[in-house]
Amino acid sequence: MRHFLILALFVAFALSPVRADTPADRWNLDDLYASAEAWNADAAKLESQLAEIAACKGQLGSSAARLRQCLDLQADLLKRLYRLYVFASEQLAADTGVGPSQALIQRAELLSNRYDDATSFFNPELLVVGPARIAQFIATEPALKTYRFPLEETQRAAPHTLDDVGEALVAKFGQMDDGGRTAYSTLSNADIPWPKVKLASGEEITLDQSAYTKYRESAKREDRERVMDAFLGTWKTYERTVGSLLLAQLKQDKTYAAVRKYPDSITRALDRNNVPVTVYDTLIAQANANLPTLQRYFRLRAKMLGVKEMSYFDIYPPLVHGDFKFPLAQGKQLAIEAAAPLGADYVAALTKGLDSRWMDAYPRPRKQSGAHMAGYAYDVHPYVLMNYNDDYESVTTLAHEWGHAMHSVLANGAQPFVTAGYPTFIAEIASTFNEALLLERMLKAARSDDERLFYLGNALEGLRATFFRQAMFAEFERGIHARVDRGEPLTGQDMTQAYCELLKRHHGTAAGVVAIKDAYCTEWAYIPHFYMPFYVYQYATSIAASAQFAQQVTGGDKAALERYLGLLRAGGSGDPYELVKAAGVDLATPAPYQALVARMNRIMDEMEAILARRR
Repeated sequence: MRHFLILALFVAFALSPVRADTPADRWNLDDLYASAEAWNADAAKLESQLAEIAACKGQLGSSAARLRQCLDLQADLLKRLYRLYVFASEQLAADTGVGPSQALIQRAELLSNRYDDATSFFNPELLVVGPARIAQFIATEPALKTYRFPLEETQRAAPHTLDDVGEALVAKFGQMDDGGRTAYSTLSNADIPWPKVKLASGEEITLDQSAYTKYRESAKREDRERVMDAFLGTWKTYERTVGSLLLAQLKQDKTYAAVRKYPDSITRALDRNNVPVTVYDTLIAQANANLPTLQRYFRLRAKMLGVKEMSYFDIYPPLVHGDFKFPLAQGKQLAIEAAAPLGADYVAALTKGLDSRWMDAYPRPRKQSGAHMAGYAYDVHPYVLMNYNDDYESVTTLAHEWGHAMHSVLANGAQPFVTAGYPTFIAEIASTFNEALLLERMLKAARSDDERLFYLGNALEGLRATFFRQAMFAEFERGIHARVDRGEPLTGQDMTQAYCELLKRHHGTAAGVVAIKDAYCTEWAYIPHFYMPFYVYQYATSIAASAQFAQQVTGGDKAALERYLGLLRAGGSGDPYELVKAAGVDLATPAPYQALVARMNRIMDEMEAILARRR
């Protein structure tokens, strides 16, 4: 099955109060299809095109005109598939309990599998045609220039592409992918018997995943400890089972790497977008080199929380409590005002989207939790899912997701369909950049030291969680993949031991910075992203890149602004690493990571200065 790019921010909105909303607060899926009948008609059109594209087999090298016809047909098929999938997935997201919506998403997934089967001959056949003949075709058929980069990518993948029989077989096995992830999802969301915990107030709660994200932030330290003990202790009970599920994913990745003739799993994963492994290596090296900054943050956190010995269960409560309310209209306006440094055209496009029912804003029963953006309905517009609840986290999430949405608006407006889609490696730059702009907007209007501390503390925790925590995850992931690639045994207990070493080193446990119970070392079992191989590192590289871009743009560098907007407009028209590098940020060098660390230290400098004035 194809991997559709839904850019998600998983936050604990599931416990938000339900509120009455109006049609203006919900997205308008009629922009995609006016009815289920219209969706079915387009699905039927796609099925007819699947039969039509079979006639292209054996003809891709016959002439430039025939190659263009077949590539145009393939692109139209994929564009239609994406539109069908957006409608089905967003209809289900709006109400996960509707049976027809569940059936619709299953139909979309089956169509996706059929597309993969029907087009599996393309790449092997294009390799037989060869780069010289394809270059000749492009020279004689101007319309083929649109496909230049995708065709170059196909040729680049030649050493890892099988013949048409092999590719067809791999496509069929693709339907069996993600068995470990599916089983893990079922276990974690449906089957684990979550413990009950009695809080200091006497209230008894069922500690499922949503409750964990809420109560680990409790103002009462004893409650935080009880909650973390019980939740991670529950995962310890399933250490062997979850270890087996994750091992299945690792073995699958190893197998595909071998089939595709890669030396290891990480090279295969990063080669999909031609990202050098040196980027991954540099990220891990820079995160480790800058652990003193992370540990400075933990010492500041201990000071602000008033605890003598910082413990792992002290990481999540907010540093500053503030009863700040931001109704949706105000949240939208803040996002618009924060985007001002990106220029009038950007602001106008953002305002139009916010006013045009591209977003489903408020929580409801059975609505999907968290937040995401789906931007691949090329001829329509992006869709944003929120669970807005009037707090500052909702405002930052809105800025984040609309950063994604504007990325899609700019890319879709500047690129043809075949080069409009952008990979995650670039995607999270646009979202975290807008969060940085929002912080600058909030600080300018802050009316007290307490309010400044509130915004600064939120930003600091976001940088820790998105850079240092994700870099730690990336290091853990690389280690366990390498062990499986080498043919070494790996159990859940082995994973716990490896994670424990990383967790304690990052948090300075040996130096007395953060105390971590051994029982907390099963936290790896709680992280679903490990079933998406070599994915999380992109959160850390992206926020580092956005830190350097923000440093340049907010400093008034107009050339840097144009390079940045050019990066967004570029979509997927080139290798993502090279596109980011051309825009002025080289993620294989220490500079962007140092810019992020410098930003963290500036924030802590200001927070400590405010605290010093209060003595």
